[in-house]
Amino acid sequence: MNVTQPDVLRVRPHRIRLVCWVAAALVVIVFTAVATSLRGPIGEGAATFQAGDQWAMIGLGVLLALGVLSLTRPRVIADTRHIRIRNVVGGYDLPWEVVRAVRFERGAPWVTLELQDDDIVAVMAVQAADKDRAVAAVQALRALLDASRAAANG
Repeated sequence: MNVTQPDVLRVRPHRIRLVCWVAAALVVIVFTAVATSLRGPIGEGAATFQAGDQWAMIGLGVLLALGVLSLTRPRVIADTRHIRIRNVVGGYDLPWEVVRAVRFERGAPWVTLELQDDDIVAVMAVQAADKDRAVAAVQALRALLDASRAAANG
């Protein structure tokens, strides 16, 4: 959890970012190692690998690593007026007036917002794997929701 302004909350997942960066580095290393081991004919009737094939293999490793890093995309920016959610795919910019509750169910992988129209919005930036950070983020989100309601009521 990173609070940069008094009433602005910025949250990104912590543990999954660490895991993804390590995994992305390992993917590039493995694909590079495989690419450098692909040299010339291996046996009779075996395929011949050229420098272009090796570079293509490294390029595939980089593309896969970028795919892994896309899992680090989630984040939340919230203040007393609205909440901006960016998940792995897609995002939301919601005023607090449409949010009924901030929910963090036991066993759930991440926080959800229950909206006034009974829709549920996933907040993947606040993940259960982050434990105390996630609890602090939920408390901060609930405080912002309460502050928004108080401001709307007078």
